[in-house]
Amino acid sequence: MTDAPTPDLAAATDALRCASAVVAAATAQLAPPGAVDANQVLAYDLAHAAAAVRTAQAAIDYGARGPDEARLACAFVADAIAELAARVVGREAEWGVDPAWMAPAAAFVAVHRNPAALAALCGVTGDRHLDGDFELVRETFHRFAEEQLRPRAEHIHRANADIPEDVIAGLGDMGALGLSIPEEYGGFAGGGDSDYLGMVVATEELAWGSLGAGGSLITRPEILARALLAGGSEEQKQQWLPKLASGEVMNAVAVTEPDYGSDVANISTTATPTEGGWLVNGVKTWCTFAARADVLMLLARTDPDRSKAHRGLSLFVVPKPRGDAHGFAFTQDPAADGRGGPAGTMEGRPIDTLGYRGMHSYEIAFDNWFVPDANLVGGPDGAGRGFYLQMAGFENGRLQTAARALGVMQAAYEAAFDYAANRNVFGQPILQYQLTRVKLARMAVIIQATRQFAYEVARLMAKGEGTLEASMLKAYVCRAAEWVTREAMQIHGGMGYAEEYPVSRYFVDARVLSIFEGADETLALKVVARRLVEQASG
Repeated sequence: MTDAPTPDLAAATDALRCASAVVAAATAQLAPPGAVDANQVLAYDLAHAAAAVRTAQAAIDYGARGPDEARLACAFVADAIAELAARVVGREAEWGVDPAWMAPAAAFVAVHRNPAALAALCGVTGDRHLDGDFELVRETFHRFAEEQLRPRAEHIHRANADIPEDVIAGLGDMGALGLSIPEEYGGFAGGGDSDYLGMVVATEELAWGSLGAGGSLITRPEILARALLAGGSEEQKQQWLPKLASGEVMNAVAVTEPDYGSDVANISTTATPTEGGWLVNGVKTWCTFAARADVLMLLARTDPDRSKAHRGLSLFVVPKPRGDAHGFAFTQDPAADGRGGPAGTMEGRPIDTLGYRGMHSYEIAFDNWFVPDANLVGGPDGAGRGFYLQMAGFENGRLQTAARALGVMQAAYEAAFDYAANRNVFGQPILQYQLTRVKLARMAVIIQATRQFAYEVARLMAKGEGTLEASMLKAYVCRAAEWVTREAMQIHGGMGYAEEYPVSRYFVDARVLSIFEGADETLALKVVARRLVEQASG
């Protein structure tokens, strides 16, 4: 082993400029109309390269906080440039760059990707540099995750069981379900950085305990709450927000349809006017937590003119009974509602998944399910605004998904490090082998760099900015989580494939992260690449 090289943030900044120039050149290649769609491979690679470069800049900023932080930052920048080089090699013409583009950064990359230097970095994780209030938030949620989630996480995963009611109640008592709901409506959101950053910190710790039973649970009320805050009437806010904040009412989201995943504007589920309300007909899928939920946030087409696309959609709060996790079927009695018309039905079929268990996802079929007029979000003025309101609801979703990825990565890293320190192979702990040490060092580097970028994005979003950065972060960190959990499993060897070790759960849980809240390909092509081109075009 050797000492790690002396970190040089000025050299890291200079090296990153080479990468930034490559990103700018590729963006220019995609500037002509239709170029993003015609050159999807370039657009996809550009989106991920830009995300890595942006994360690297956050790492350099973090590196100024101390020597260990600087070492981690330099290692991340070197890795990001090497990753970019792998994308560009052999495709320089498509990227619009000279084959020698990396020459000015080559010496820096060689120093900070040196295997011996990386091995010497093993065990260095860096401080998170949270201030006192946010460190208290972290400690509080970490303790809850350690005491309430981790002891149950494996059973929930293996048995595909429900989240225990006392976990839901406990999060409600802690105020976790009201982190995004203003104080005037019974929540704990006071405005400013604290709302977004606090959510990131809390979500990471809960996902560290269990992605399915904790890390995603607190996003349910936030999605509906943000939609109501964006366009709900005052009566609707007073009715629903306090109940969401306390956990008295839990919600699920019914937006995606079997034939329309990310293409939300073309959904076909309809809500047609009837006496006193609306009749919903159609099928929704991937309705996470739908059986346990008391209400659904449902997006439906209220204008039959399909040419209006997203302008013909409206958002509803749809009350429902709590159902069995293994499937449910409900029937409405029109007479009980004081109306005529057909009896409505709602049937939910569970979708079994590799991981991310505890929340359960469902395909739900609606047949003339009645929703009162009062539950159209925004009232009459909300008709046709559903697409925009659900987008407001999901505003923070990509940042939160990134925070969940951080929690899963941190759990996998800790498990791998502990196993490596205690597992002897060929006469010594595998932690002493260079290959193991380099893997663990790279895990720690990736986790801390993406965490610091997440903190930065949270602060941007608190100022009404950062939507592109949130998409970049989500794209990068969710793919990174797949690598980190894969290598953590590999360090465990054969035991990594055994369900008795939690690292196997981290691996299958991580796989969902680049699929939901915007599938990776759609996010890269339709959001990140397009926004980069738009920004470059002024």
